[in-house]
Amino acid sequence: MEITASEQSSATLVKITGSMDALTCDETQAFFDTQINSTQVRLVVDLSRVDYLSSAGLRVLLSALKSARQRGGDLYLVGVQDSVHQVLALAGFVSIFKIFPMATEAFEAFPS
Repeated sequence: MEITASEQSSATLVKITGSMDALTCDETQAFFDTQINSTQVRLVVDLSRVDYLSSAGLRVLLSALKSARQRGGDLYLVGVQDSVHQVLALAGFVSIFKIFPMATEAFEAFPS
């Protein structure tokens, strides 16, 4: 798994490549904690290269979302593949997360 972050005009773009599962959840959680604790609370998470999402990955995303919102920010998902979207839907997370097809749409959705 690989995670990168880049600052954009209104938020931080986080790109994740690989699987989000029990083997990678600690690394992913630590990455989000570092971002949020350094005041990067507006996050756009690109999942277009995530091919598998387990319950451990779901917990990490939900935890990051809650932390960002508690600090006045938010976490949006973009580029969600069908297989990952199915997992999000089965877990009831599509009503919790704001999901956009493209990162540009997510950046524009943040309040000014």
